[in-house]
Amino acid sequence: MPAIKEVEAAKALMHEAVNWSVMRWLAEKKRVRKAADRANELLDELNRQIKSSWSAELKAAYAEVSANGKKSAAPVAYSGTISEEAKIFAKQVKQADDEAYCARMDAEDTFDLAEKRLSTSMAREGSRKAIDSWVLHEKAIAKARAGVEATRTASEG
Repeated sequence: MPAIKEVEAAKALMHEAVNWSVMRWLAEKKRVRKAADRANELLDELNRQIKSSWSAELKAAYAEVSANGKKSAAPVAYSGTISEEAKIFAKQVKQADDEAYCARMDAEDTFDLAEKRLSTSMAREGSRKAIDSWVLHEKAIAKARAGVEATRTASEG
């Protein structure tokens, strides 16, 4: 997966931030937040774009897995039977998405607590967690991209 310039810049900033003092954190926290928000926004958008190019069957399988017993807010129009392969793939992508989301929320919670406590050690930990969350999000996106390739291969075959 090609690197997104802003995400790579945010990772570099977080790597640098691991060594900052309290004063540097106070001075730079808005820049860190802005970079993190932008990285998350770009990864979320790429994920949406990739999933929008999935076949109707994959979209329906993912919607079914995501609904998890709940009524889906946006039902996917698919009248066919969802294959077992599509269901398995959707579950794998959903699991990767969930892992990335949980890591992101953990990083954000750590940063929030670090700010309240003015704790550089917690801010450093938040930086590490943010990097990890972006790596997980990129892996989830790569997994979702495989669905585009599978859709392309199926339509060519």
